[in-house]
Amino acid sequence: MTTKLPFRLVLAFVGFLMTLTSVQATKPMTTIAQLTADWQRAKEFTKEYLDTMPEDGMGFKPVPEIRSFAEQMLHLAAANYNFAALVSGKANPMQGKKMEEMSEFKTKEGLTKAVMDSYDFMLDAVKGLTDAQLAETIKMGPREMTREVALSKAFEHQTHHRGQATIYIRTKGIKPPNEKLF
Repeated sequence: MTTKLPFRLVLAFVGFLMTLTSVQATKPMTTIAQLTADWQRAKEFTKEYLDTMPEDGMGFKPVPEIRSFAEQMLHLAAANYNFAALVSGKANPMQGKKMEEMSEFKTKEGLTKAVMDSYDFMLDAVKGLTDAQLAETIKMGPREMTREVALSKAFEHQTHHRGQATIYIRTKGIKPPNEKLF
C-alpha cells in the first residue's frame, strides 16, 4: 500500500504538468503590442532598402534567372497582403492581381508606395486582433496553424526577401542599410 501512494502522487503530478503545459500552449507567446512594434520596425527597415536602391536599380537582376529588385520587393508585398488578409479575415485588396507584373510598381516611387501600403495593411491587420485571437486556429490551404504562427511565417518571409535584396544592393556597389534588430 505504501508503494502505491508515491506512484499515485507521481502520476497526479505528471497529469498536472501536462494540463499546465496544454493550457500554456494555447496562450500566445507574444502580444499584439510586440507584433505591432516588430512590423513597424520591419516597415521602416524595408523602406531603408527601397531608399538605398537607385531608380536605375529597380529592374536590376544579379543574374538573369531571378527576380529583379522591384519584383523581389513586390513579391514581399504580395505576401504581406496575403498573410494579413488570412489572419484578419479582411479582403485582400490585391487579390487576383500579379503585383510583380504591374507596370505602375516598376518605378522607385510606385514600388515604394506599393510596398509601404502592404506593410500598412499588415499593421492594420495586426492592430485589429486581440492577444487572445493570436491563439485561434486558422487554415492556410491544407495547413492549420494559429494566427500567431501565420504572422510569424509572414515575418520570416518578408525578412528572407529583404535579406535577398542585400545582394542586389551590394552588387550595384552600394552599402545596404545596417541591421535593425531592435
